[in-house]
Formats: sequence, C-alpha cells, structure tokens
Amino acid sequence: MSGSAAVATTVFGLAMVATILIGVLSARGRSKGLAEWSVSSRGLGVMFIWLLMAGETYTSFSFLGTAGWSYSFGAPILYLVAYLTVGFAVAYIVGPALWTYASRHSLISIADIAEFRFRSRPLGILVAVVGTVFLVPYIQVQIQGMGVVVNAMTYGSVDLHVAAVISFVVAEVFILVSGLRGSAWVSALKDVLVILAVVFLAVYIPMHYLGGFSDFMQRMVTEKPEWLTFPGHASGGRNAAWFLSTVVLNAVTITIFPTTVAGYLSAKSPNALRRNALLLPWYQLLLFVPMMVGATALFVLPTLGNPDLALFSLVTDSLPSPVVAVIGVAGALSAIVPMSVFMLSIGTLWGKTVLGGGNGSDPRHPRPDVTHDHDLRTKRLSQAVCVLAGLVALGGSLFYPNTLVQLSVLSYEGLAQLVPVVLLSLFWRRMTARAGISGMLTGLAVMTALWATDNDPWHGVNGGIIALAANLVVTFAVTRLSPGTPAAPRIPAHGRTATAPAGSASPATKGLR
Repeated sequence: MSGSAAVATTVFGLAMVATILIGVLSARGRSKGLAEWSVSSRGLGVMFIWLLMAGETYTSFSFLGTAGWSYSFGAPILYLVAYLTVGFAVAYIVGPALWTYASRHSLISIADIAEFRFRSRPLGILVAVVGTVFLVPYIQVQIQGMGVVVNAMTYGSVDLHVAAVISFVVAEVFILVSGLRGSAWVSALKDVLVILAVVFLAVYIPMHYLGGFSDFMQRMVTEKPEWLTFPGHASGGRNAAWFLSTVVLNAVTITIFPTTVAGYLSAKSPNALRRNALLLPWYQLLLFVPMMVGATALFVLPTLGNPDLALFSLVTDSLPSPVVAVIGVAGALSAIVPMSVFMLSIGTLWGKTVLGGGNGSDPRHPRPDVTHDHDLRTKRLSQAVCVLAGLVALGGSLFYPNTLVQLSVLSYEGLAQLVPVVLLSLFWRRMTARAGISGMLTGLAVMTALWATDNDPWHGVNGGIIALAANLVVTFAVTRLSPGTPAAPRIPAHGRTATAPAGSASPATKGLR
C-alpha cells in the first residue's frame, strides 16, 4: 500500500469510528420506545430538522451521479436543483399538514396515515409494501455509491465490496441504537465536511485546471455549447418537456417520500417545518459545484470511461492524500446518512400498521393495548425489518449490482402513485379506500408498462407523471361512482396522546381531522 493510500485509509477508518460513536452517544438519556426511535418523539428543532433533511438530499449521487450527468449530458442535470427547490416550496404547506394530522392521531409513517384515514389496515399494508419495494433500490444505490467513493479516495486500496459491507455495518449500528436522532447527529458532521469540501472544490478545481471560473465558462460556451442547452449532449431526448414533467412529478413526490415524512414527523411543531422549508433551498446551491467539476472533467479527461468518477478522478489527480481523504469522508457520509434513514423508514413503515396490530381505526382489527412491552416488541420487529431491508440491498450490491439499481430509475415514479392515498385524501374527504387502491394499482401498471416497452419518457414526457394522471382519473371516477363515502375519522379517545399544540395549525391544516 502506498503512503497516500495508507493516509487516506487511516483517515477513513477513524471517520467511521467517529461516526458510530456520534450516532450511538446521541441516544443517551432518551426513551427506548418506537416513537423515539422512528421520529425522535417529535422533538427535533429547526436546526436538526434542517441537518436531517439536507442530509437526505445531498447523497453519494451528489458527488458521483451529479458530476457524471454533467459530464455526460450537461443541462438536463439541472432538474435535480429545480425539483428539490420546488419540492421544498410545496413542503411549506404539505409538511405542516401531515405533521398536524399525524400528531393528532399518534401516527409515525405514511402507512399509518393511509390506514387511519381510510380505516383500512389492508390499505395501510399495501402502502407499506409499495413504499418498501421502491425504497430498497435507493439503499442499494447508496451502498454502491459508498463503495465507489471509498475505493477512489483510498486509491484502490479498499475493495468496492469491502467498502459496501463497512457502510452497511456503520449505518445499521447507529440507526438500530439511536434511530432517527442518530442520523440527525451524524448528519451534522457530514454537512460540515460537505460544505467545506464543495466550497474548496468550487474555487480550486477551475483555478487549477483552467485558470479560473471565467475561463471555464468561456471554454464551455465556445467548445461545449451542446452541454449548455436542452436536450443536452446525447441525453436520450431529455428535452424541456421531460425537464418540466420530471420537476413537477418529483417535487410532488418528495413531499410524501417516506424519508421526507420521517423528517416532518420528527419536528417539534409545524412552524419548525415552515422555517425549514425556507432554509433548505439554499442548501441546493451546493449541487452546482459537482456539476461544475463534472463539466471541468470534459476538458481534463475527455475519454473518461466511467462518468460517475469525474469528480473523484480530478480530486485524486490534483490534491494531496489528506485532502483527498477529507473529501472522500464527506462523500462516504453522504451515502451513510441517507442510507440509514432509508432503512429506518422501511422499518417504520412496517411498525404499527403491519407488525404492531394496526392503529385501531378499523373495527375489524381492534387496536391492541399499547403497553410498554407491546411498544418495545413492535420496535424490535421494526428494527428487524430495517436490518432485513439493508441485507437485501447489500446482497444486491454484492451479487447483482445492476438488477436493483435499474429499479431505482422507477423509484420516484412508483412512490408518486402513493400521493392520492397519503396526501390528496387528507383534503378530499369523499375519497374512498377502494378508489385509492384502484388508482394506485392503475398508476403502477401504467408506469411499469411504459418502462417495460421502452416508452419512458413518452414523447418527451416523464412516464411517472402520465401514470399519476391515470391514477388520479381512476381515483376520481371510482369515488364518484361509490354509493357512500365515509368522511375521514376524527380524533378517537386513544389518539389524544400526541395532540398538536394549541394554535399551531395553520388555516391550511385546520380542516384535517
């Protein structure tokens, strides 16, 4: 092992030990119940909510895929900044609405929300299954991203598979012990390193290779104009129609993403979420740095075999090993933090609704007595699901690296089909469980058919938004044809254990009962 590799590997090892310690120690003095593990007992303030949700948006894809797309396609990568920023604007309304509803009825996941809203445990279970199917590929993407980052930062000394196993173990250890609070504390370390790394790269990379930012832009305009306009360079038809439809679809979907909802429900109050929605778009400015680095690689490494390595190829080529190690640790933590939240969210999806006997909203499935022992048993079962989901993703990354990753392309489109039953139903009291299930299955079928027949995008339009449109049409039609439509349930006697503070609900959420 070379001296540079030894330094980078040592820094990486110390960083992983520190990550586990920070995550585990964050649980000291906290309760051991399911609510604390899954949503931090709804006790996180604005700063920790911001760190947690920012950590979910700046993932290993930000270091690898963003630079890679910029290198390969150019302008289409701007959809990433656009949909996240628009999504946070939507979250200004949606976040407090979901927090108010879930807090009043002691709910901790989108599966719980769907079950309680429709008084249908089967629907809640279906939401948990669909959410799991489309979240597991995201875990695998982070595991494989971690492997690529660590392999690059250690100059090939740490094998991809070894790095994948390390990332799984580190994430599982602190998420099982500390839950969502552990992810928030680790995200604090991760965000400090990310901000330092990308601000440094924004100045250093153009200056080192191209003489400065103005020279970089001049060369892009004169030599690579195709990368600066839609549909970009060899992007497969990702034109303005694809851009707009993808931004709309992803901006709506991210507001009910299981990991996003976990962030919502961990907040102290709706006002913390509103402040967070105003702050988070600023964080997305950091995404322009890997885009710029990827574009710089066009001039420095014009024949790069793997575009996803654009950023780390320049970093390892031009910087001393200690700096490479720090940037690599930032990239590694950008995989570990979202990976841990994804695994926790899957465990939470299966917690009360599937494994805990339901929320008592369906008279055919009365809620069991929520004793301390029952709560701990449900938490342990949720943690077991969390481990199982992580093992499935780890196995996929080790033995079938291209199988589940292909499904990650469909993840946003699949989760978008949950929008009517999780979000629209809270505002549309006439909507029925039958309508929600019919619409969801229709949307999933349309989405799968478009993808399987290689028609996504369809005439330049994102296939997911076409599927969501079909979902909404069927949902509306079945609801209108239903003979009787029950209203959303009001607060039952057992649901008053976590009521919203007086005066905390905005006019947009006062109608949610």
